[in-house]
Amino acid sequence: VSTQSTGKYIKHRAILCNSLQSQVMVTKTIPIVLLILLVGSVRARPRRYLWHLGMNLNPADGHIMGYAVGWHTGTQIGTNTTALSMDYLDHYVWIEPADYIAIVRHQHGVIDALKVFQFRYWGLSLLDRFKDMNPGRRIVSYGGPIQEEVAWDAENIHDDPIFGVGGELAFNWIYTDNGHRIVLTGGHLTAVGVNDDSTRGLGNDFGCDPLKGKIGNGHYQLEISNIQDCQHTGCPHVKVQGTDHGTYSYLKTGPVYGNYAIYISKDANHFPPVGTELNIVVEGTRSRI
Repeated sequence: VSTQSTGKYIKHRAILCNSLQSQVMVTKTIPIVLLILLVGSVRARPRRYLWHLGMNLNPADGHIMGYAVGWHTGTQIGTNTTALSMDYLDHYVWIEPADYIAIVRHQHGVIDALKVFQFRYWGLSLLDRFKDMNPGRRIVSYGGPIQEEVAWDAENIHDDPIFGVGGELAFNWIYTDNGHRIVLTGGHLTAVGVNDDSTRGLGNDFGCDPLKGKIGNGHYQLEISNIQDCQHTGCPHVKVQGTDHGTYSYLKTGPVYGNYAIYISKDANHFPPVGTELNIVVEGTRSRI
């Protein structure tokens, strides 16, 4: 064998060895790369079953969330820093499609009562639902609360406008010049042409243009009104939570039962239990209904 042939053979063998080593390195490297990509994708995968805070009502913070304030416009109110201690509306959450809603009463951010409902019509945002004011009077949930909890030491439940009555959720309950943003069908729901000022709920005004969402003189607005079996003509006063109400004489300041937070979700239908500390985003679960 010539020297030249031997040199070509050695060179060819070296190239072949290098090629085999490269293939071995690639073979070893591929699983590591796949593992890194897999772990990265798991970490980057968005969490499911989340509840997002859309609104918080504090009936004694000096800002009145009556019928005509924020609900049908989605205008940002408050900041994330005080989202669970003062009146708050998150514009971006307000325009997100929602299939479930949780109304949560809390004491300084700790839950003491909650109800979760499934919306009758899926895929609509809270803004869509609260803009539906003409004719309004929409029963928006069905099947009653799919979760309902009250802490053993919770106070003032018997006349609470959300937790003191049963039934379905109704939005934009309108009659004559009265409007109520959130009520329950287990309470008194005034007929269209009756002016008895007797419906109670969240986001109220007894003297506005409810079909257009326009405030009147502001004297009759009130953030949270409690359940009472008493019509306007025979009532010495309307039971109101806190100081956030108009100046009309029959609206009397009363004790604050808590803050009321409104959360929405697209896929979670179960909220964390009473005693849980709240945040702007809360991780829930999904159970078979």
